Amino acid sequence: MALKTLYTAVGRFERRTNGCRRYCPVIILGGKEYMVDIQEMVIWSCLNWRIARMEEIGRFYSKAFPEEKEIVNRSWEDCVERLLTRGLLACGKGETEYDALYDLLSSMYIIPTDGSRFLKILSFLKLTLINHVPPAAARRLFRRDRRTEHEKRVMALARQALLSTAELILCMEKEIRALPTEESVLEGLYDDTDTTSDNIGCLMRVSPKSREVTLAVANLYLRQQIIFERI
Repeated sequence: MALKTLYTAVGRFERRTNGCRRYCPVIILGGKEYMVDIQEMVIWSCLNWRIARMEEIGRFYSKAFPEEKEIVNRSWEDCVERLLTRGLLACGKGETEYDALYDLLSSMYIIPTDGSRFLKILSFLKLTLINHVPPAAARRLFRRDRRTEHEKRVMALARQALLSTAELILCMEKEIRALPTEESVLEGLYDDTDTTSDNIGCLMRVSPKSREVTLAVANLYLRQQIIFERI
């Protein structure tokens, strides 16, 4: 049986100004800046807040870059491989779609993207008063995300500490709801001689909480409520 493989983007996009005062795309990952060319930026953007198979990446890319575009000088497959090598894309493999999804997400660290209420109000006023976006349309953009109980718990824990999906599963398994300090993370999750940061992904694969937490993380990501980080 052929292995299933899924891909997604890692990190966050920022725009930088170079010495010629031109904007250039930069991906921030693990506290480091990674420069990317336009082909790589297109692929990364296509996979940001998406989880896709390789053939789907090809379709996304071909829509952005028809073959006659002179700017295309490498195959999109080569760009994917380079982004994977640099850690800006991640891939997961497994015998089933869920196995591949777990392999993809288990080591990913979760960062919530929902901003403060004050910032949302300012953004709403800017859209309606300055950009003249109809209030009804602007309200749809800021509509409160409807979350399941598992999604709410994932977000609550992710706001307290930088946790991987596997660590979130262990939190759920141990009914941990508060992690106020880094010490509490170590004491709560790595309090035995068997569990380490290297093997927690393998251990949590068979946890009874594995599927519900993994799917909660995936759905939050697809709804743009979180981004993935590496450390």
